[in-house]
Amino acid sequence: MHIAMVSAECAPIAKAGGLGDFVQGLSHELVNRGEWVEVLLPYYDVAKLDAVEDLCEVQPSLSVPHHDARIECRVLAGEIGGVSVRFIDPLGRDYFRRQRIYGEPDDAERFAFFSRAVLEYLLQSERSPDILHCHDWQTGLIPVLWSEVCKHSGLAEMRLCYTLHNLGYQGRVEEPILRQVGLDPARLMHSDRLLDPGDDRLANLMKGGIVFSHFVNTVSPRYAWEVQNTDQGMGLQSLFQTYAHKFGGVLNGIDDAVWNPERDPLIPVNFGPDTLPLKAVNRRALRTRVGLPEVDTPIFAVVSRLDRQKGVDLIRHAIRFLAAEACQLVLLGSALDPAIAEEFSRLKAETDDSAGCRLVLAYDEALAHLIFAGCDMLLIPSLYEPCGLTQMIAMKYGAVPIVRRVGGLADTVHDANYSDKPFVSRNGYVFDDPTEEGLEGALKRALGLWRRFPEYFRQLRVNGMRTDFSWRRPADRYRDIYAHVRSL
Repeated sequence: MHIAMVSAECAPIAKAGGLGDFVQGLSHELVNRGEWVEVLLPYYDVAKLDAVEDLCEVQPSLSVPHHDARIECRVLAGEIGGVSVRFIDPLGRDYFRRQRIYGEPDDAERFAFFSRAVLEYLLQSERSPDILHCHDWQTGLIPVLWSEVCKHSGLAEMRLCYTLHNLGYQGRVEEPILRQVGLDPARLMHSDRLLDPGDDRLANLMKGGIVFSHFVNTVSPRYAWEVQNTDQGMGLQSLFQTYAHKFGGVLNGIDDAVWNPERDPLIPVNFGPDTLPLKAVNRRALRTRVGLPEVDTPIFAVVSRLDRQKGVDLIRHAIRFLAAEACQLVLLGSALDPAIAEEFSRLKAETDDSAGCRLVLAYDEALAHLIFAGCDMLLIPSLYEPCGLTQMIAMKYGAVPIVRRVGGLADTVHDANYSDKPFVSRNGYVFDDPTEEGLEGALKRALGLWRRFPEYFRQLRVNGMRTDFSWRRPADRYRDIYAHVRSL
């Protein structure tokens, strides 16, 4: 089966968050199953091209309609871990030469152009994959363009799947974005098509992807239920109910070639569930790396993008609560929101000289691996969480997650005290209310077990380490989805 993944990200080439890990992990696992996978990406100036093997230009002239003119592009190709990668590079335009992936005022225009360019590449190179798998709002126009413009130009047999990683970003845009890529707003600006349910002046690109795709999924079963039945649907609840026949949730995996403490080259000492005492060496290395004293207290960690979704107010409260409990905390993360960035910069200045807290306001891949390997507990107090990968990674590395019961966190973390699962399947602590009291209750229970019943705490670590969070089962589910849509 020929599967083309279209995304704004793919680790390790271009990664801003979990989407990049998803595309890399699923693509790699599908290739291991014998599928032919191509990943289509913009050619960013920040792309880590040293990770790409045999990079070369394969199509020097790709002509893409843009308003009343055309933009010439080139296409480059390479390979990473057996996965073919194609880069689309618009010539004479700086769309993807901005020193970052997202956060530009013209993001909608940039990714609308990329969406049209992907389909033009498939048409002009006469490549028609069996499955075109699109991701998030940045590629939401591709199913629309396929149906409205390209379906009868040589891509009629192609089937489109659309995965929603975060409904907090839906691509709400004004009509000129549609005209830019050759779409007719008069046909599409209706409630059963692209019209945004919250503002009838705007088109909703994610909504377009949902309406025009053959199958749509979120990245966990719990989140799929939440977006249909609660305010987590962020205005699209009725749309998901309308298209329930082609909608579901598939839990993400983690790439165990990258996230595996038994062979991770980025940590000082490798370890596994049968050699758990070796984790202590990594704990000491983490303290040395961030300048924390060696004391008999647990290390809590936060490895996260810093925004409202991630519960930044609760993270800030946890820092102060854990300081009062004489615990240590290491935070690795950064914020795009200037107000949040300033808030955590002040907090860093307040805590830099403390014996219990270190904030690293950046993203550092090597430090992330060391934090997972060295910390005892990982905090994820998200207001909503489509899937979450850090709780799975933490468990793999013998750290106990403390999470809010939402989305994929609820699907993967089973409370040590209150789960209906047997103890061997319990692996963390869960709280319900996004309040300081709810968070403190979970932290106190986790600390109580660590201090008074270390053997039970050790077993929670081992339970998490032995859980299969790999891409094997999710890849089976996606192959079933692909087979289903090909039969339509």
